[in-house]
Amino acid sequence: MRKLILGMILGSVFMISCGPKSVAVTGPKYTSTEQLTQGKTIFENSCNRCHKLPDPAKHDDQGWIKTLSRMAPKAKLNDDQHQMVYDYLISANKK
Repeated sequence: MRKLILGMILGSVFMISCGPKSVAVTGPKYTSTEQLTQGKTIFENSCNRCHKLPDPAKHDDQGWIKTLSRMAPKAKLNDDQHQMVYDYLISANKK
C-alpha cells in the first residue's frame, strides 16, 4: 500500500512539473513587419524575465514549436503573442 501511495505522489509531482503546454502554434501565420516587430518585443520582454534570450538560430521551425509550446504558458503568453514570438524567431532564423 505504501508503494502504491508513493507511486501516485511521484506521478502527480511529475505531471505538475511538466506543466501545461500550449499548442497554439502549428506553423507561420504573421508576416508583416509590424507583427514580427511585436513578436520580437514580446520575446525580449517576456522570455528575458527568467533566462537569457536564446539565439533564434538555436532551433529550426519545428524545434521552436516544441520549445515555445513548453515555455509560452510559463511566460503567460496568449495564443496571439505565442504565434508572434514564433513567427519572429523563425523569420530571424532565416536571415
